Amino acid sequence: MINILVVDDQKHIRDGLQAMLCQFPQQPGHMYSAANGLEALELLRSHSIQLVITDIRMPDMDGLALMAQSRQEGLKADYLIISGYSDFAYAQKAIELGAKGYLLKPVKREDLQVSVEHIWQEIETRRLLTSNIERLSQRARETDRKELRMYMQGAAGDEAWIAATEQQNPGLWRSYRLCHLREERWINQPGASSSHSIEAVAYRVYGRQGCICLQHRPHLVLAVDAAIDPGALPAALSEEQIGAVTAMTDPHQGLSTLPGSYTQVLDLYRHSFLFPDTRCLLPQHIARLEQHWELPYEELYALFQLTGTSNSGRITQGISSLFHKEVLQRYHIRYTQQLCRAVVRMMEDYERVIRPYLGEEALDLECLRNLFDYPGIREYIQALQQQLLRLDQFYYEYKCSYRSSQDLNEAIRFIHENYHKPLDLAMVSNHVSLNYAYFSNQFKKNIGKGFAEYLRDVRLGKARRLLAETDHKIIEIAAMVGYESYKSFTRAFREAMDMQPTEYRLLIRRKPAIEEDYRDTVL
Repeated sequence: MINILVVDDQKHIRDGLQAMLCQFPQQPGHMYSAANGLEALELLRSHSIQLVITDIRMPDMDGLALMAQSRQEGLKADYLIISGYSDFAYAQKAIELGAKGYLLKPVKREDLQVSVEHIWQEIETRRLLTSNIERLSQRARETDRKELRMYMQGAAGDEAWIAATEQQNPGLWRSYRLCHLREERWINQPGASSSHSIEAVAYRVYGRQGCICLQHRPHLVLAVDAAIDPGALPAALSEEQIGAVTAMTDPHQGLSTLPGSYTQVLDLYRHSFLFPDTRCLLPQHIARLEQHWELPYEELYALFQLTGTSNSGRITQGISSLFHKEVLQRYHIRYTQQLCRAVVRMMEDYERVIRPYLGEEALDLECLRNLFDYPGIREYIQALQQQLLRLDQFYYEYKCSYRSSQDLNEAIRFIHENYHKPLDLAMVSNHVSLNYAYFSNQFKKNIGKGFAEYLRDVRLGKARRLLAETDHKIIEIAAMVGYESYKSFTRAFREAMDMQPTEYRLLIRRKPAIEEDYRDTVL
């Protein structure tokens, strides 16, 4: 679609032209009208108009003056001239000024349609060509940036390529800094800006010739003019309320230094985790960090001795002591990385012991492998502390479960050896030295039935065997399996078996005889 402006000092001609345009198959986007060149010029300044259909002779400003002024102001629009026979010389002048054609009055509908469609097609062709050129230009720029990024990251680059690439921006590569920008993000942060908005601020600070974007992901890396104060970009970002941690190298000269500069800026970026309150980290901030150390293994062992004690306060305090800011900021970032790995390895050792007992529960130790996956050191320590506290809870439950299983095994052994004696829950819990209520709860949880029900089943199981295999009287069997009276035994037996002990004995002894009769009949 194109927007069309109709200019004529006679209203009936303007209305007639607009009415004809509305009947064409290709409908314009918007249509505007003006009575002279001055009105038309104001519309051209304030609206996007692609085609102007204008009379030549008009008061105040005629068509030729309108064309000349719009060209002078850089207002891009195509012109279709309307003139009478006596104005043919003016029409020729309009063609010289760039008009795409002219129509004689009175304007015929067919002539207007052919002219407008021709100009419309030309406009669309120009749009397509412009779009293709811009796309090709963008691809060329992307190719150049990709080659620069690969070279920065360690790919080989010959001297001819380096010299040619330097010439594309000689002022910048004469003296530049490499700048690494990591946007600060928080959980549920609303309206977080993207690297492109940070890049836009950088171009505003350094200008198009003083800044090149070399990498967008995972973080933004820019080459910037070293002559500009290193604090200018962080200040501009702060003014725009964009939270970003900036790491910036020393000035470097020449494109051949780019790989080394990239190594330096990555090292600065990693150290920015140690200095979360420093908005722009420069080489001087880490120049005096100690390069030699010994990991605090004794403190680590002491911390893990607390595992399984369910003492979250002391564990939290131990983590805070190990990862104290003043300690970490004394050493190169490698110290912090090695300390993180040592903690994770010890957590793995502890988890390996209890893994068969965890079931569907598990620790997420993979999330602790890389410190730099987190927005900052604080977030990593929080995640580490959370997993260590989970390990503490799992280990505590494992130890309780292990102790309980040993105690329950002893309790069951005691019951099977003493079922024929007067026995109750208090006697068994005292035997295994457990609290009465705790033992009762653990017994039911692990055995699947309460103590009284379990003791009854053990006694009745022994009684059934005696009824089937011996000739002892039922009153004797009752005493032999721990019942104080015949009545209590028969009641318990009837409730469990739905028959009296005498019925059970008759049934169980008749069964072999029935089976023998059946075999004799078949044979």
